[in-house]
Amino acid sequence: MSGASAWRIFVWVALPYLALGIFVVGHVWRWRYDQFGWTSRSTQLQERRLLKWGSPAFHYGTFAAIAGHVIGILVPERWTHAIGIPETAYRWFSAAAGTLAAVLIIGGVVVLAGRRLLVPRVRATTSPVDYVALILLLVIIVTGVIPTVFVNLLGHGYDYRATVAPWFRGLFSGSPDVTSIASAPVVYQVHAASAWLIWAVWPFSRLVHAWSAPLWYLWRPYIVYRGRVATHPAEPGTSGRRWRKIGVRY
Repeated sequence: MSGASAWRIFVWVALPYLALGIFVVGHVWRWRYDQFGWTSRSTQLQERRLLKWGSPAFHYGTFAAIAGHVIGILVPERWTHAIGIPETAYRWFSAAAGTLAAVLIIGGVVVLAGRRLLVPRVRATTSPVDYVALILLLVIIVTGVIPTVFVNLLGHGYDYRATVAPWFRGLFSGSPDVTSIASAPVVYQVHAASAWLIWAVWPFSRLVHAWSAPLWYLWRPYIVYRGRVATHPAEPGTSGRRWRKIGVRY
């Protein structure tokens, strides 16, 4: 086996399975031995003005991007053809929706990353693993925006469902198509490899808060708030405690 072939096997076969193993085992370890650290370690008390704008934009854009990846990678191309969606229409819809998600993500990341790097009180709460996760997120975002905007929306387009998608689905069936992913453009390869790396980093960073969504809020009892009408305090000599000078008896 040549060096190039061994490298491909490592990146496109061993790395995904290794990252998945670390992802699962790391979360189990974190939950058993660091439950008090299972939090986003919110920095809202340190700074909230920028967080108010950056956090919603980043999260909503991320949810939209994840939905697009699920549709584009997990849904085979023949299924969309079967229901009458031509490839051109799918590509334009994917590019437009992906561009909107990219705008939200980029705006949110610029605000959040700038806030974390430039606000001293927020920077003081940032750990080394947070910087690693931030760098990987930036790589994933940049390598995701470039093909979405400049290749599929403004360029000639590229059908990643014929190369990246079969390899990704093959990982879960035990037969990843290394040849397909190796023939994809470099930007797609970097995007996929960095995504697996962040899966390996995930359990040891503040990203674990993604699994702490308060779903029980959906079925918990309502909290009843009762108000009361504000009244003036009772005057001395009428009821309640009376104010008097020290040493004076009534």
